[in-house]
Amino acid sequence: MTETTVAGSTGLDDTSVPTRLLVLGLAHRNGDIVSSELWPVTEACGLTTDQVRSCLRRLVSEGLFTRDGDGRDSILRATPAGSAALSSMMARHVLAYAQDAAGRGWDRTWRLVAFAIPESKRAARDDFRDRLLALGAAPVHNGLYASPHRWDFEVAAEVERLGIADHVTTATTDDLAVGGTSDPRGIAAALWPLDAIARRYQDFIETYRDVPDDLDAMRRRGEKLSEADFLPGALHIAIRFNRCFELDPMLPPELLPKPWPGREAREILTRCRRLGVLTREDKQGPGLFRVFDEVISSLP
Repeated sequence: MTETTVAGSTGLDDTSVPTRLLVLGLAHRNGDIVSSELWPVTEACGLTTDQVRSCLRRLVSEGLFTRDGDGRDSILRATPAGSAALSSMMARHVLAYAQDAAGRGWDRTWRLVAFAIPESKRAARDDFRDRLLALGAAPVHNGLYASPHRWDFEVAAEVERLGIADHVTTATTDDLAVGGTSDPRGIAAALWPLDAIARRYQDFIETYRDVPDDLDAMRRRGEKLSEADFLPGALHIAIRFNRCFELDPMLPPELLPKPWPGREAREILTRCRRLGVLTREDKQGPGLFRVFDEVISSLP
């Protein structure tokens, strides 16, 4: 098993690696990013120190992290905004795997948010819209968003943080019609690009379907995956999966076409991670995406 087998068929090259994904993938559960752990992964994955330093500066300038110390001994510590962003990422994964396991997840209630935020608060308006989209919402009309998710707490927290309560209206209903259809699956198909998301998942499946069995065969033969293969392979499979996952609104199974390829893609990703770690030569090496492994392992 080589990097070519694990990651080379992805069609990715070093210039297409999202540096932020690698950096955030090294965050500890408490949100710390330790520079001394970052640089060996950077080198193994073919990134330059300038690329990573630039990413670290952006994370600090965006208010997501603060920096303790200087240079290669520094530690980035997540601010409340950074912790919220990291928690949101993991919450999406937990929701997806939990819904896969349960085979259901919807209470047949649509959540609606309408807003008319003035131009004088344009930044807050943009932030609020982006947060709704990150929570899996879809625009129904200008300023009106819908979601099947139980998002009351998250929406209320964002409204309070941005100071826009006077401009936001929320509601719930079990009687929604969009474009003349009230069928829930029809509404989901109209509001979210499910066909395009399914095609991305299917491409991921076709690329990585055989990798878990190849890794398992390596493990049984007593072969080890070197760091030069493990780290780029782990990063590239995360990149390919993230390109599907970032568009996925995590709709409950009741609203999705059947079979939904997202479930198979997540099964492949999980098997690749578990078997890759078992086959890894240096099991004490840098913990790329370790928090993902911890969270997924804790699921029933």
